[in-house]
Amino acid sequence: MGKLNREISGVQDGHLSVQINARSPLPSPLLPILKPFHYISRMASSGVSVDQECLAVYNDLKLKKKYKYVTYKLNPGFTQIVVDKTSEDKDYETFLRDLPTDEPRWAVYDFEFTKEGAGQRNKLLFYSWSPDGARIKQKMVYSSSKDALRKALVGIAFEIQGTDGDDVEHNNVLERVSKGA
Repeated sequence: MGKLNREISGVQDGHLSVQINARSPLPSPLLPILKPFHYISRMASSGVSVDQECLAVYNDLKLKKKYKYVTYKLNPGFTQIVVDKTSEDKDYETFLRDLPTDEPRWAVYDFEFTKEGAGQRNKLLFYSWSPDGARIKQKMVYSSSKDALRKALVGIAFEIQGTDGDDVEHNNVLERVSKGA
């Protein structure tokens, strides 16, 4: 039988965070008990967790249309993904200016466009921004932590990865999004 390790990561907002690692498949009698914990955990492979405010702000953007975009970053200790900025500004260029040239970020943008024959559309886009000017360690931690945030944000239509302005330029994003719409 494989070795099973449990780690209590902490309690936040009344929720117990448990990480379960099995070196081999879980023994069948324990599978129904322990498998749900696998899906509840929002820990990335880097050990970074997602702050609950990230989900609340995302739902405000998605369901209430309160924001046009949200940017996310790691806290100074690289232990948690937190909200960096929210904005109601509909100008795409303003959004691009909010992506730093020397630090990675993640963002969700409510992208509106017109598709021929189908009218006005909008899609939620997840941006993984890792500029060339960022430090290598930051890029590595952001890259290994992205899935924790991405999986927590249900309803994303497309993922855009960018390292420079051309990757996230409006027309390039529009071309990609309109093909899949």
